[in-house]
Amino acid sequence: MKTIRQTATIRGATPHDLYESIMDSKLHTKLAQQPTTMSRRVGGAFKVGHDLEGKNLKLTKDRRIVQTWRANNWPKGTYSKATFAFARAAGGTRVTFTQTGVPDQFYGEISTGWREYYWNPLRKQFGSRRAKGR
Repeated sequence: MKTIRQTATIRGATPHDLYESIMDSKLHTKLAQQPTTMSRRVGGAFKVGHDLEGKNLKLTKDRRIVQTWRANNWPKGTYSKATFAFARAAGGTRVTFTQTGVPDQFYGEISTGWREYYWNPLRKQFGSRRAKGR
């Protein structure tokens, strides 16, 4: 099992914006480009398309999200733990992301996936919002 550690600065976004982008079903659907159902309760489940699922372990509004997390192609019953921490940074918000317990054979694709399907779309979404002067 491996650990993914990434940081991303999302310019033009507040910690609240990013927390909501992950925790709100409609906003997450827009971000992931897949139907998403996201519980906002600790112990509640989430599902992103047919690909990802998990449960909320800890939620600190606008500051931290801790979830169990798995992709549908992982061995049955295998879950990782994903932690998103949000902090103000110059011109935006810094996301500090850690995912522990990633099966070795999926490390590369999952690590790339966070950048491709989360950090880059969030940068584009909020960066363009800032550029429009909103």
